[in-house]
Amino acid sequence: MTRALLVAKTFSAEVPVGAVVLDTLENELAISGNRVVQASDPTGHAEMIALRDAMRACNSSSLEGATLIVTLEPCPMCTYAAREYRVGRIVFGAANNKTGACGSRYDLARDTVFGEPIEVVSGVLANESESLLRTFFEDLR
Repeated sequence: MTRALLVAKTFSAEVPVGAVVLDTLENELAISGNRVVQASDPTGHAEMIALRDAMRACNSSSLEGATLIVTLEPCPMCTYAAREYRVGRIVFGAANNKTGACGSRYDLARDTVFGEPIEVVSGVLANESESLLRTFFEDLR
């Protein structure tokens, strides 16, 4: 999570969310921050980009058993993408009570309607993740 927080801080023009994808041996496959504004792309969430880059890095048809670490609880789009990539675990910092899909608002990660559930670990360095987001939005005002 420390790595994800550092990544989030480098994308200061965007909502500061950082994502890291680790393989089953905990080797880093990919990192990203949000690029929604930069790329004029609503799918430019940190998680989506990191997942795409990780897939390319491992040259495989899935990320079976990989871990997605993200500073903010993934939204439904990102959570479903993690399922499609066959991620085994999602670790996040700050809860997203508005659109979080790993237990806060929805629970797409563990809903067996979509297949095998994804393990979710929440609240890792939550205070640091929340502080980063809070500061960003306060500075906008």
